[in-house]
Amino acid sequence: MKPSLQLKLSQHLTLTPQLQQSIKLLQLSTIELNQEIERFLLENPMLERADSDGVEFMPPAAPGSPPEHELQQQQRQDEAREAAPDSAGAEAGEPREGGEGSSEDEGIDWSNVGSGASSRGEDDDDVDYQDLQAAGVSLREHLDQQVSLSPLSDRDRALVRLVIEALDDDGYLHQPLEELLELLPEESEVELDELSIALRHVQNLEPAGIGARSPQECLSLQLRTLPESDTRALALEIVDKHLELLAERNFVKLKKLTGCDDDGLRAAHALICSLDPHPGSRYSSAETRYVLPDVVVRKLRGRWVVTLNQEAMPRLRINRLYASLLQQNRGQGGGLGGQLQEARWLIKNVQQRFDTILRVSQAIVDQQRQFFDHGEVAMRPLTLREIADQLELHESTVSRVTTQKYMASPRGVFELKYFFGSHVATDTGGAASSTAIRALIRQLVDAEDSKKPLSDAKIAEVLGQQGIVVARRTIAKYRESLNIPPVSLRKSI
Repeated sequence: MKPSLQLKLSQHLTLTPQLQQSIKLLQLSTIELNQEIERFLLENPMLERADSDGVEFMPPAAPGSPPEHELQQQQRQDEAREAAPDSAGAEAGEPREGGEGSSEDEGIDWSNVGSGASSRGEDDDDVDYQDLQAAGVSLREHLDQQVSLSPLSDRDRALVRLVIEALDDDGYLHQPLEELLELLPEESEVELDELSIALRHVQNLEPAGIGARSPQECLSLQLRTLPESDTRALALEIVDKHLELLAERNFVKLKKLTGCDDDGLRAAHALICSLDPHPGSRYSSAETRYVLPDVVVRKLRGRWVVTLNQEAMPRLRINRLYASLLQQNRGQGGGLGGQLQEARWLIKNVQQRFDTILRVSQAIVDQQRQFFDHGEVAMRPLTLREIADQLELHESTVSRVTTQKYMASPRGVFELKYFFGSHVATDTGGAASSTAIRALIRQLVDAEDSKKPLSDAKIAEVLGQQGIVVARRTIAKYRESLNIPPVSLRKSI
């Protein structure tokens, strides 16, 4: 074949840079959005955060929502009701939170805060007390403090610290002592008995149960620290010899082997359940992660109304100085013209992002208003396609909006995805939401007789009497998702 030139006409969809940026911003969470905006602020001098006196990006309002002054008035009333108990307590002469004698002062390292109360004087108002945080003490630090005060020799103290370093975050020693012995140099001449004695020293430290090699030993160590009593003796016997029977809830065989009655077994069972199987977890350094809601739901004039959370909204505008210089020197701005256009795109796309979140959130609230009135049992089945058809959006757009976006309501903070779920058919030809069925299962389990708990088949039968057709295996799946143990583990004496 000879090479030749041909003309061909075709159509294809091309995503412009502005559309690509809009899609990207829409799927970002609030934290990721702030990080992305910070990057733009560093790279683009034409963009800046708006001050309170000149804001170009204003929050969009939901269609049919009350005026802004009514929302602000409702918010002030809510804040006044929340602050009422505190003010009443202050008038009655009760000690205020954070005042003198407050328990919050315990554990705070005050050495880094000035040089005492007398040195602050008139600067007390300038002190940011939110920066003062209680110093966290790890498990190893807590144990080392006790070891340093113990009357041990330097050699024994070093061996005890070696065992402490081998503990996991829950306070267990999963590594055999023989392996710890192999880690020591031969010239140290440490015997296995010495490590066993060091382990005993660790097990005598606080909190009780530290240094255990199994959950059974952990519970046993905690029981041995309690005052002697008949209940303690029975609980110790059960833990040391019949812990598997207790886990299986085989109370008949337990009473036969221990020779106790129902009251004694019930008291011993309660004592064992009060123990901590993870004594070292209270010293874990896991940080609490907070969620910043994107929208807030309030009830105004008998209607649930969605508003944007002002704290989650970045306020952006064009830098007036650079914009005026660029206008005065047209054609000589270099790359500032392109950066000006990018800044305008970003402001528009951020505004469009929050406008879309507000529209989708209001549509969800309108569909699930029974949930906000009556709770989870009133949740109706809802799909992404229903919201997309209602708002004339693509289903993928609704999916992006509802991912990692959160809604604050009087019933709690929920991810927007929470309001969507599968459905189960009813006898009347309707459908029930899986969330509502889970709530019903939770109610049935909470109200059941602990001596005769409901099986999965019985729960399915009860729901069937209410017109909800659910298979037993579906009940088991929902029960496991709620972390509800099976019927054999819910049975009590």
